[in-house]
Amino acid sequence: MTIEDQRFTAKLRQESEPNWTNAVQHRFVHELLNGSIHQDVLRRYLIQDHRFLDSFLALLGAAMAHADTFDARITLGKFVGLVAGGENTYFERAFQELGVDSERRSSDPDSAPTAGFKAIMIEASKSGSYAAILSVLSVAEWLYMDWASIAPKEMSESLSFVNREWFELHRGAWFEGVVAFLRSELDRVGPANEEICRDYFSRAVGLELEFFNDAYTCIDKK
Repeated sequence: MTIEDQRFTAKLRQESEPNWTNAVQHRFVHELLNGSIHQDVLRRYLIQDHRFLDSFLALLGAAMAHADTFDARITLGKFVGLVAGGENTYFERAFQELGVDSERRSSDPDSAPTAGFKAIMIEASKSGSYAAILSVLSVAEWLYMDWASIAPKEMSESLSFVNREWFELHRGAWFEGVVAFLRSELDRVGPANEEICRDYFSRAVGLELEFFNDAYTCIDKK
């Protein structure tokens, strides 16, 4: 067993199988990369993903509030800036490119996975447990980095920026550093809160897979 395998976070990921691998290798990821994804699927996915941005920012705020070191708060604060800035700007540009107006964005109801994500983020935020908050954050960022890593460094120029930048937002040295930080923090505080971490981590991974599956309901019902 390697040192990596012995990490607390690695054990949590292993326990989440097969949901973790099924999410990382989802058809959505491959179709987004090769450009074959149905535009209705992409519209639904992005509308729903943008829905829990507010809850995600609240979760990051709770992480800052409950972090037990100054350095951790600084790192989390920088991440808040990225999410509130670059990622939110991407959504606005993507919606314009895909022809999704403000009425559509507000009128589409939350999907079951979106409602689930909002609920678990609020639950973790209100729990007062830094370990619980880190468990949800680690899944949200680590799993995304995992699936984004399948893309080559230089993606096809024929791909829309909507496809290409969604990969770029979730990879690269800075984002990898965020994931490394979240994992190291969870490795540090998680073992003393093992059952809490296992519960939140497992539920969050399950929601990630359900979220990918749900994006296709808009065409599977046709």
